[in-house]
Amino acid sequence: MSLARKLASPTHPAVEHLIADGAHVFDQRVDPKAAADLLAEIRATRHFDHRLFLSEAEFDADPQYTGVNPKPGRNLLERFEDRLGFVEQAPHIVEAVSAVLGPDYTILNKKVVCGVPQTSVPEWLRKRILGNPVNNLGAYVRPENRDVTYFYGIDFHQDLIDYKDRPADFLTLYVYLHPVTKLDAPLYLLTGTHVLGGTLFPHDLERSGPDHWTYRDRRGGQVEARQLVLTGEAGYAAMWHACTLHGTQPDAADHERISLRYLLAQGSGRAGIDEVNAALKGPLSLDETRNDLDAKGAAVIKANSVNKA
Repeated sequence: MSLARKLASPTHPAVEHLIADGAHVFDQRVDPKAAADLLAEIRATRHFDHRLFLSEAEFDADPQYTGVNPKPGRNLLERFEDRLGFVEQAPHIVEAVSAVLGPDYTILNKKVVCGVPQTSVPEWLRKRILGNPVNNLGAYVRPENRDVTYFYGIDFHQDLIDYKDRPADFLTLYVYLHPVTKLDAPLYLLTGTHVLGGTLFPHDLERSGPDHWTYRDRRGGQVEARQLVLTGEAGYAAMWHACTLHGTQPDAADHERISLRYLLAQGSGRAGIDEVNAALKGPLSLDETRNDLDAKGAAVIKANSVNKA
């Protein structure tokens, strides 16, 4: 059997886990030393504290809620392309992703994601964003710092949220660059939620017991989901389906949580993702993905489920 045929096999554990749970946690970490070295270089680029942010007066003078995330030409990882082989060329990562997306999968997007601790968020800003379902802080950081995505907690969501009309033909790969404990804004993931396909954000969730949630799709479908908290050492890696619900609570530690996030898209041929999607009981794409923002991109809904986890 050729390597490409083997990599595309739908019997790979990653495919099986995505069919069953909507996620795959890697047993093997990527190189922790390379992760630590990259982390040091990222931290050397700026102060990850209150100096990231505009003042209240500066923000109010010209509020901008859109166009504030990393983009080509303004993406910190572009400086470190030659440092990313420990992820992008790690044999166990390549094998698993190839099994799911095909050996010619592509990188749709990659960036640094920073969970900002409470001690670094100015008091005026904490008051404004209290209760928001998505606290992407890009609107409030200084323009020169917008080459990283900064969060102060984000409610359970699907990564399909950013891709109206696109089918769920991509995965998210997340890599921790340092140890992440329960206090470090770890990812909370709800296993099995992908089976209902795409649903409108904010999602219909109800806590049903310790580490369990009832998830409804507003179309008559319902699943009982198990909550998985993704904690681990430097180099910890996990990937999940575009319809799998996940989120984070605000960073409760005294330091920032810095990670890498990749979106990886299916290649040209049939692959494991087709087997995963065939098992879904809902739509693979949505013409509208969220209703929590006004026309300018500001939050108009105050609701947050993940903070109850």
